[in-house]
Amino acid sequence: MTNERRVLVHPDKSSLAGSVAARFLTKIIDVIEERGEATVVLTGGTMGIGILAAIRDSSARDSVDWKRVNFWWGDERWVPRGDADRNETQAREALLDHIAVDEARVHPFAASDDGIELDDAAALYSAELTANAPEGSALPVFDITFLGLGPDGHIASLFPNRGGIREETLSVISVRKSPKPPPERLSLTLPVINSSLRVWLVVAGADKASALGLTLADVSVHEVPAAGVQGRKRTLFFVDNEAAAEVPENLTTPGLFWTGEDA
Repeated sequence: MTNERRVLVHPDKSSLAGSVAARFLTKIIDVIEERGEATVVLTGGTMGIGILAAIRDSSARDSVDWKRVNFWWGDERWVPRGDADRNETQAREALLDHIAVDEARVHPFAASDDGIELDDAAALYSAELTANAPEGSALPVFDITFLGLGPDGHIASLFPNRGGIREETLSVISVRKSPKPPPERLSLTLPVINSSLRVWLVVAGADKASALGLTLADVSVHEVPAAGVQGRKRTLFFVDNEAAAEVPENLTTPGLFWTGEDA
């Protein structure tokens, strides 16, 4: 399977969210038609949730059979269920509460008020992944994994120069003393993210420009975790003009750096 890595540049955040939403709806319909179901890994952040809102507001939203879509999360903040800081809460408010999902196919992380410890919550999610995997596999088939990018180059809750980005055995880790609040989190590991058929990184804003440039320059994954992302089939960077400001010039050659909404 050939991996393709592309960068698609959009004028601003609004057009970025709308374009990703439209592409997502088209791809999900194709995947369901091909396999009978689709599996998506969601992310949080301004753009991650903005895309879900754009999907909600799209005229094509109801062309998807949402009951055939499985939803997972790439990471979660260790706060009470229903807390406004939870990625799950934000995703439900932006999209999931507005479509006919099958709740048995929605897989949120445990919450801090569920009566279990952080490490147990990581083990529980890992076991849930395996329970929903095809026979002989430890992971479901992730058709699309959404990721954001932090100004420091972090993805999910895998931060630079920390143990989480080096983890190669566990599928889910507990995170303590996160450099970004809240301090305790849960996260998929890089091998799990890279097991996805398609990874879609959505990056907007001038504060992400340096991290994006370093990511595309293939610096050390330990220093810039996003540099290690590679979907099995395709890795797409959806970015706005501000975020693209420091992309190395040599990466803008045809075939490597693509521009335009439908490139």
